[in-house]
Amino acid sequence: MIQPPADCSLCGLCTGRTNLVLPSGDLRSPVVLVGEAPGENEDLQGKPFVGRAGKILNQAMEDVGLDREKVMITNTVKCRPPENRDPEKAEMEACRRFLDSELAGRRCIVGLGKSAVKDLMDYVGPMAPVVNTRQYIEVGGERILFIPTYHPMACVYQKVAREELRKTLRMVKEEFGL
Repeated sequence: MIQPPADCSLCGLCTGRTNLVLPSGDLRSPVVLVGEAPGENEDLQGKPFVGRAGKILNQAMEDVGLDREKVMITNTVKCRPPENRDPEKAEMEACRRFLDSELAGRRCIVGLGKSAVKDLMDYVGPMAPVVNTRQYIEVGGERILFIPTYHPMACVYQKVAREELRKTLRMVKEEFGL
């Protein structure tokens, strides 16, 4: 995997970061969960999904018996956007080579939320029609299974999002023997 240098300045997000947020979990897993961007807690700790969204994701994984350490977890960008706004296209493009290197050779990529789904699948629209559908995306000339689903924070406000996220994680656990 290609990682950004500690002093990365490929986009403006570098000016507000405390830490680069690099992948966690099993870096060799066939399955990668991809969120949109680090939040405040992630920026402070340098790890993805350790704040409120991480607690929700951990609970959903626990509910279906999926060990967090058996998947790789990352984000489309490695630095926190100001005021937790969505990452901009240019920011995602600046980090894309790092993300592509993380995704290369995987068997399944799960897009957590609208930003990740937009960046990876180039889909703009409501999540409901695409959640838990089997899509394929190209990464480094390779066709890889892509499953769009809700971001863990959507589970706070929508019961259906919670159920669908669990369904996604259950599918991944069963299909890939995790």
